[in-house]
Amino acid sequence: MRARSWLFVPGDSDRKLARVEQCGADVVILDLEDSVAPEQKAAARGRVQEFLRAYAARQITNPAPQLWVRINPLDSALAHDDLAAVVPAGAAGIVQPKTRSPADVIALGHRLDELEHGHGLRPRAIRILPIATETPAALFAMGGYAQVGARLAGLTWGAEDLSAAIGATASREADGAWTGPFEFVRTLCLFGAAAAGVAAIDTLHADYRDADGLRASCASARRDGFTGKLAIHPDQVAPINECFLPTAAELAQAQRIVELFAANPGAAALSLDGRMVDIPHLRLAEKTLARAPLATP
Repeated sequence: MRARSWLFVPGDSDRKLARVEQCGADVVILDLEDSVAPEQKAAARGRVQEFLRAYAARQITNPAPQLWVRINPLDSALAHDDLAAVVPAGAAGIVQPKTRSPADVIALGHRLDELEHGHGLRPRAIRILPIATETPAALFAMGGYAQVGARLAGLTWGAEDLSAAIGATASREADGAWTGPFEFVRTLCLFGAAAAGVAAIDTLHADYRDADGLRASCASARRDGFTGKLAIHPDQVAPINECFLPTAAELAQAQRIVELFAANPGAAALSLDGRMVDIPHLRLAEKTLARAPLATP
């Protein structure tokens, strides 16, 4: 799955839901968790269910977002009802909050197995994106997500709940850089995703009015190996989409590396423009070219 922008939309807002189709995001996450007040949970669930059904019924053929749903934590009384409402309505994926370990994702997968079977849906069609760093204990399980299997779409991380859990008074320095503990958490997410063979999705840039800060955050995330980013406002979508595309120059260089190795079968290291390129360079070039379809309007 190659998705750059993952936009949260509160599930209790008709006004914001009405703008989903034109928002430009690769994925829209209809939120039933943090952006919905406790007394509005049931109403939001019903609204999201209706929205999913209507979206599927229109059979949209133009490029439009996939619709995912962030449910409430799996160990809460709300999650069962959330899943029962959104799975048969057509959710493409589930964002799982407060994930403590791969075992939580596997448990969610078992519940999805039951619902898909009960509603005649294609087995294992619904993917899962865990928010894998929201509790301190979760950090000690970041290397084990390969065991989740095919449902795992990626890993993402968050700072807000973790800040509260450890009593941190801030997660960023005055210049906007992550403080040491949270840079460490970000790094764990990146390598945990790589170990599981899935996409690493960077956390949100909370100040949606800070366009320069968002672009800087996207640039550093892409540089480090993240393939997409969470968003909380439609204005953040276009910069995220743009940043996480390979540039024309990057695509051209990647194509040259792939062609060089194709012309020299069996070679492990070659020279290109006076610089040695080897198998890791080839693998990176192949990954760059694999993202090229997203560059096509």
